This record gives sequence, C-alpha cells and structure tokens, in this order.
Amino acid sequence: MRASKIMVLSALIASSSAALAHTPYLQPTSFEVNRSGKVSFDASFAEKFFVPEVAFNNSIFTITGPSGKQVTPEFLSVLSVRTIAEHTLKDSGTYRVSTGNRLGKIFKVYKKDGERHSAKDPKAPLPKGAKLLSFFQSNTKAETYVTKGKPSKQALKATNNGLELVMETHPNELFVGDEISMNVQYDGKAIDDLTVDVMLAKDQFSTDKAAYKITSDQGKLSLNVDEPGTYLLRARHRTKAPEGSVAPVISNTYTLTLEIID
Repeated sequence: MRASKIMVLSALIASSSAALAHTPYLQPTSFEVNRSGKVSFDASFAEKFFVPEVAFNNSIFTITGPSGKQVTPEFLSVLSVRTIAEHTLKDSGTYRVSTGNRLGKIFKVYKKDGERHSAKDPKAPLPKGAKLLSFFQSNTKAETYVTKGKPSKQALKATNNGLELVMETHPNELFVGDEISMNVQYDGKAIDDLTVDVMLAKDQFSTDKAAYKITSDQGKLSLNVDEPGTYLLRARHRTKAPEGSVAPVISNTYTLTLEIID
C-alpha cells in the first residue's frame, strides 16, 4: 500500500463532525471488472450520490477475494473530499470491498433550561440541572461487491463482525423486478424489525432521502425495485459500547452499494 496508515488516521478530528451528518458510501468504477482486473473505488460521506464531500478516513480498507483471503488495496490515497482505492483483481470471481470500521466523534447532548446543548468535552460532568438526551460514538462502514469473470459466493459469507447486510441473492446478479434477499445482523446475530433505507443514485440531484424502506423480519430483508440504477442501502443500529469506552453507546451505520440492471 503506497499511502501511509498515518495519513489515513490524520484527518479524523477535522472531518468527524461533518461526516456524522452525511451518509458514507463506497462506489466502484465498475461492478463488472474487465479482463485486466484493474478497478478503482471512491469512498466518501455525502448528502447527494455520488457527490463526495468528506473523505472516508481513519479506517483500514480491505478486499476479500473469491478464495476468502483478505488483503488491503494496492493503492490508497486520502484526499480532502474523497478517498481513492485501486486494486488489481487477479483471480476470477466475486470480491467484497470494505472501508473497514471508522470510529468517529463522541456526542453528548443534553437539555438545560429548555434548550439543547452539545458538550465540548464528553468526559466532563453535565451542568447542574441538565438532562442527558443522548451520549454515543459514531461507527461507520461502507461496502460493495465487484466481480471479474464468473460470479462466486465465498466472499459473500458473513464476517460476524459488527453491523452488516449479508447477501443471499448474488450482489452482482441483481435485476429489476426480481426479489432480492439479504439478512441484517450484528456480530452474527439477526436483527428483527430494523428499517433499512434504500436510495437510488440517478444523478447529482439524488439525495440521501430513501426511495424505499424495507424492514427486517427475524433478520431477513426483501427488496424489489422497478427502476434500474445504482442503489445505496443504509442500516443504522445502536449497541452498547465495549467496557471502558468514553460513551456508553455506539451508533453503527452500515451502507452497501449495489447495481440493479434491466
């Protein structure tokens, strides 16, 4: 990897506040990679898709190949509004590409004298008479799938690590009108009654407002769309923070970029 891990870590404080209000995404230059195997990815936070605003940083990008082996991208560069990853896919099959987890800013919101406030120092006690409204740290991850040659299934397996959408229908064989099946889970356990936002990225005017909403039933999700295009699926789920964390809650956001064709 040419870019230093120090570079990846450096911009967290500057961008964490802005990133929380935006949706993370990971977009490939193509979901079907040509014979050369070369493919690029853009990773950013945005309110319009896919118009980058804040680079996805402070994480370790990974690529899981058809054999299940996980590597880091050959090239990674963190710019001001987007992160660019490039890799050469040597073997035929399907690859799972991930930004990895990005722990963000800690938010401590309270109400005092009828007004909402955000604590500058989350470790400091609340002012006298204040009521705590929320206290959490953001954690985000964006993923996508690309295929070189014939699709394969090994890279589709659940990682059982954090929040994820696990595809049952192959992610690079999605067609308009078909029922697309997947599971939503956290640390390998199904999440019931979780609503997932589905956004259609048609042009620069596409926003992070959901075109569809699907809700899990015992962790199972079903999606059927009537228009081709690139879709971004967004799941949010709050969990108890690990012991010793500054904030008691982790606010997890996971997105999956898919192409659905005619």
